Amino acid sequence: MVRRSIRRSVQGQLAGVWVRGNLPPFCPTGGLAGGAVLAPNHHSWWDGYVVLEVAAWAGADFRVLMTPHQLGRFPFLRRVGALAAAQVREAARFAHAGSWMVVFPEGAVRPSGPLQEVRAGAAWVARTAGVPLVPVALRVLMRGGQQPEAYLRFGSPVSEALLPQAIARELALLDAELADSDPEQPLAGYLRVCGRRVTPDDPVALPARMLTRITGDR
Repeated sequence: MVRRSIRRSVQGQLAGVWVRGNLPPFCPTGGLAGGAVLAPNHHSWWDGYVVLEVAAWAGADFRVLMTPHQLGRFPFLRRVGALAAAQVREAARFAHAGSWMVVFPEGAVRPSGPLQEVRAGAAWVARTAGVPLVPVALRVLMRGGQQPEAYLRFGSPVSEALLPQAIARELALLDAELADSDPEQPLAGYLRVCGRRVTPDDPVALPARMLTRITGDR
């Protein structure tokens, strides 16, 4: 029930979620070939929910490390895979067993913009679990529509030493793609996970048609 509620909020309150890059590998039968530690930047309240939506779409088991403050505010998130930040050994066990373990290396939500200080937790979990460490660029932002849009760019697995540069590189590439795009169109080259971005070519929605009729404006 909690998972469904979160997914409904993502699908209802965001215009859509889009991804680019190679997601952690899967077996040909559809099962997980192995877990991974995902290391995204953390510049939006929506970030954890958005990665949960991508994991559900991909058929992956989702886990995330959260600060004690945030987990205290939203304790029900334990039911959808949230762990306290101190539970790094449990996080490593889940990753080793095949989960997508999300660890935000910046430690907490930071102001939107360049990547800030990268902490060692994500790399430690990946190294302990023996799974790939995957840099992820993530932006949830308003563009040319009425609702925010979420874009994730998955990089190739990297070593601990290269993680800060890898996240920064993926984030710079995503920001450049957003800067060069038509804000009234979904970002080119990205695969839609959920949502339907309204474009200028779509029919005018019913409320707008009703207001046009009522006001008589032409």
